[in-house]
Amino acid sequence: MRRVLTATALLATLVTIRANAQFPQPSGFVVENPVVRRIWAIGNDSSQLPRLAQALFDSLGPRLTASPGMTAAQNWLIATYSSWGITARKEQYGTWRSWRRGPTHVDLVSPRVRSLEGTMLAWSPPTPKGRPVRAPVVILPDVADTAAFVAWLPQAKGKFVLVSFAQPTCRPDDSWEKWATQSTADSMKARRTAAQQAWQQRLQRTGYTGTGTVAAVAPLSRRLEAAGVAGIIGSLWSQGWGVQKIFQAYTDRAPVLDVACEDYGLLYRLADSKQAPVVEVTAESQALGEVPVFNVIGEMKGTQLPNEYVMLSAHFDSWDGGSGATDNGTGTITMLEAMRILKLVYPNPRRTILVGHWSGEEQGLNGSHGFVADHPDIVGGLQALFNQDNGTGHIENMSASGFPNASASLGRYLSRVPADITRNIKFSFPGAPGGGGTDHASFVSCGAPGFNLGSGDWDYGRYTWHTNRDTYDKISFDDVKNNAVLAAMLVYLASEDTTRVPRERRDVFQPRPNGQPGAWPDCQQPQRSTPPLVPTPPPAPAPTPRP
Repeated sequence: MRRVLTATALLATLVTIRANAQFPQPSGFVVENPVVRRIWAIGNDSSQLPRLAQALFDSLGPRLTASPGMTAAQNWLIATYSSWGITARKEQYGTWRSWRRGPTHVDLVSPRVRSLEGTMLAWSPPTPKGRPVRAPVVILPDVADTAAFVAWLPQAKGKFVLVSFAQPTCRPDDSWEKWATQSTADSMKARRTAAQQAWQQRLQRTGYTGTGTVAAVAPLSRRLEAAGVAGIIGSLWSQGWGVQKIFQAYTDRAPVLDVACEDYGLLYRLADSKQAPVVEVTAESQALGEVPVFNVIGEMKGTQLPNEYVMLSAHFDSWDGGSGATDNGTGTITMLEAMRILKLVYPNPRRTILVGHWSGEEQGLNGSHGFVADHPDIVGGLQALFNQDNGTGHIENMSASGFPNASASLGRYLSRVPADITRNIKFSFPGAPGGGGTDHASFVSCGAPGFNLGSGDWDYGRYTWHTNRDTYDKISFDDVKNNAVLAAMLVYLASEDTTRVPRERRDVFQPRPNGQPGAWPDCQQPQRSTPPLVPTPPPAPAPTPRP
């Protein structure tokens, strides 16, 4: 009976939202609530988003967890809030290994000269004393088994080893589909698939690869390092023009580089053709040891219900191949701008308003997990949390995160938001609890009502997610302005709500891909410190001689 009533309430809410679409927008603006009207006006007429983005992405740059860059950016964040009269503080949730990136230069010097596009991965050790290292390039061999690989390793000493699949084309598939005949495009894809499978088998026969994650190459990297290689060169192409995924290294002596798809293919073909490629690499970096890591929390104290909370949420850390603009700089400046607007139009909120700028999201939601574990009072008093973390487009989807009766509350809020903002939002009822993709999942898994504001794709997965092209110029500021206004309105409406957002959890789920029954995700504890590097695997035993 309760579910029938909930569905009926949701239908009434959606009818209300549809009716709201009849409001003239934006000229002849008809919204009765003066606070909502002023949020709209300030967010559209005096947006600070371009200024905030330029300072954060261009001047401060990427925000690798525990890095000096992250420290500088967090200090800027606190100073920015302070200039607006908003209290902000750092809260330690653990420690992590600190690392400072320096310049990377990669040049082909033989059989011809060419400067290559490449960079070292995060947490990579430098070339010795940061000086140039000139050495031959060889390909990871195609061996029969682990013993044969170990027997080959002495030949790798002092050389740069290529460890990635060499793409047969760095032209994206949609270009092939547009310009090639169907048979030509199909033939290319078939050859590529066969070559990829052969490369995966080559890796597996070394006996030093894992499965399923980027860290699968960690055992192989450690084994090559133990063999005394000059460095390790890979290429993780992101399937678009000039775009590479830039993650992390798993060594402590041998530098690890990512080289652009085209230049990696050049090195591979030269080595494969026995044309003796030689590269000169300079990679500067500093390992700075295990250091404290922090979230930044901003606060506007509630006047009537100070022990109940409405939160804005976005992770502040990034990978450092680009500037961390769309992952998750856009979410960050959305929440910054929303707080600025709220301070101007709603300085004495009914409930306490918090904003969480999380660190360690890219290492497993560590910052937000730590906050949830350290603040059971806030989690218990949470009215609603609104999180944003995926790109630059306007908000297009929301769900009730698996809280069936929360739909009525969210519907009431959305029905009071101007139709220019809500008309393209698809609302999922009751939705599913976040399993770990972004920080609202840290709250949802522990039973607190956290909701993600999902934005349009804008080729996010291919061109900016964890890539060297995640930079200021990729931002659609009109869309981010829309998102900041929406976030400010949702927080205001949730703060003023006379009822609590219900926490009853969904109890019916689709089966998991492995066939196991679906269930609410476990409330996880944070990882409070850097895990140890993957141990260097021992050499494989020599094969038993055949009689």
